[in-house]
Amino acid sequence: MNILFVFYVPSGGVETLNRQRCAALEKYNITCHCLYYQRLRDQINPYNSNIFIGKDPKMIKEMLSKWKYSAIVIVSDYHILSLLRHLGYQGKLIFEIQGLGSNERAREFLTNGTPAITNHANALLNPKTPNIEQLYKELFPSIPKFSFNNCFDTSQFYYTKSAKFPKPIIAWTGRIVDNKNWKEFLHIGHQLIHQVNPNIQLYMFEDPTLSDPHERKEFEQLIVQLKLEKKLFILQNVPNAKMAEYFSIIGDSGGFYCSTSKSEGAPYSVLEAMSCKCPVLTTDSGGVRSSIMHNQTGKYYQIGSIQEAVKEASELMTNHELREYIRANGFEHVKANFSPELYSRNFINMLGKLGLNV
Repeated sequence: MNILFVFYVPSGGVETLNRQRCAALEKYNITCHCLYYQRLRDQINPYNSNIFIGKDPKMIKEMLSKWKYSAIVIVSDYHILSLLRHLGYQGKLIFEIQGLGSNERAREFLTNGTPAITNHANALLNPKTPNIEQLYKELFPSIPKFSFNNCFDTSQFYYTKSAKFPKPIIAWTGRIVDNKNWKEFLHIGHQLIHQVNPNIQLYMFEDPTLSDPHERKEFEQLIVQLKLEKKLFILQNVPNAKMAEYFSIIGDSGGFYCSTSKSEGAPYSVLEAMSCKCPVLTTDSGGVRSSIMHNQTGKYYQIGSIQEAVKEASELMTNHELREYIRANGFEHVKANFSPELYSRNFINMLGKLGLNV
């Protein structure tokens, strides 16, 4: 059986998801391919599967004819549903949402896509994101819906011990766009440096090709305003495999990973940090609820409350018994609830309910 996964660009959490699930499903004799419309940077993380780049209808038609995909999973782009049908594809189309920003934006996006999704999609998929599940029920009552955790292979992305970094590191990953809420991270970091530990260093991992130009300018201005030039380190386009080493160092340094997003589907960065025993402080951004339980697998703070974030962060950095409990428990949670085997069983069960037997 051949399956195709479709997304805009080979970057971010969806790219990580596609690599992970392709590897997981291959073990069950499901051949997986990925189609991305464009590449914005030269470097692409290595895949074991076929990757296609482009959106030319002729190229896609040739792919469909050659590989005869039993199902195609389209992430977020409802426009291509009608194109695939127009090109003669008669297999199962599964429309997937991995994150759409704010609830308002998600509602607007899915409302606009209702005609295409209703007419062409055979199923809807999401990784247990509460607001998306609710919108699916409301807007598409008759389309079969599936919701299960994304997969994460802790045997491939894991903690490694190294010499302890002399200063605590607080890390952030994302794009310099509004939904990732980078301003809040800079303010949290600024307050922690002044209130908790003056030796704290801030690491921001980003892909500059996906940033908003206006936000980038504001970002650079706020760094100067908060006098963070000597405390902040911006790391761009770090290969995914290298992030395991960084998260391990961050966890051992006495620091943590801080997710400030306003809304998320099921952020892979949180799973990556937990898998490397790097504790997590996060906003309640929706999809993160499947991975973070307060004071058990990580910590929450209320979005917009800098002082609450500082309070929770301070406890995470100074209460060593709680910190070590969260580090160990977080890793076990990812291993048990996001395993590739569990994802594969859920995915194959979904295919079966759609009439496709593996």
